[in-house]
Amino acid sequence: MVPVIDGVLVDEAPHLDRLGYSLQELRIAWPVTRSALKLILRELMAKNGLRRGLVYFQVTRGVAPRDHKFPASAKSALVMTTKRTNPPSEAMLRDGVAVSSQPDIRWTRRDIKSISLLPNILAKQAATEAKAFEAWLVGPDGTVTEGSSTNAWIVKDGAVITYPKGHDILGGVTRLSLLELAAKTGVKLVERSFTLQEALAADEAFLTSSSAFILPVTTIDGQKVGSGRPGPVTQQLRQIYVENVARQVKAAS
Repeated sequence: MVPVIDGVLVDEAPHLDRLGYSLQELRIAWPVTRSALKLILRELMAKNGLRRGLVYFQVTRGVAPRDHKFPASAKSALVMTTKRTNPPSEAMLRDGVAVSSQPDIRWTRRDIKSISLLPNILAKQAATEAKAFEAWLVGPDGTVTEGSSTNAWIVKDGAVITYPKGHDILGGVTRLSLLELAAKTGVKLVERSFTLQEALAADEAFLTSSSAFILPVTTIDGQKVGSGRPGPVTQQLRQIYVENVARQVKAAS
């Protein structure tokens, strides 16, 4: 999924990099060349008049009789759709959002962007029923890995902490961009695991995703994080990222 702002694909290159990585790990061939895919993305946006929203695309191994082993001669299949979306509401940015902790029951190759999302869906639904915006997934040792469709962050004593990249999490493109941008501003970044108890005791918390960019998290399981309001570090990082998106849009215009 690639976000679109003012008709421009945001962070297009790293999204396609991650697609290539996932295809490689799953041993699925590109359905078309990378350059052809970029042309198709733009044609689809033009045909649908998409100015703000997202382009979503799936690649599968192809059409073949059902079997567990790879088909011998199937050709990779590509499906693409567009969707118009609205930015996060003023209330969400002003008041922050709630998250609910849910057990992490996923497989051990979460770094692969795949359509096998049943555990994520169950966690998101449980969070929704708990009146929360997102689920934060918690392992048996109490460690928060990530959200059901976002990356999880906390701020403690001025340090911004997020789970390290590896097989345990999906390397979010917004996560990657924010790490690079924040490093240039002198913000203290720490990539390490943190527990649910640490998150509850944090000064601030936030989540990142391609659709929402950066959203402050102000309650976890009904308990306030810090003051219970969006914190200054979170607001600074969101501003940095929004400015980066604006530069991308300007450069492509």
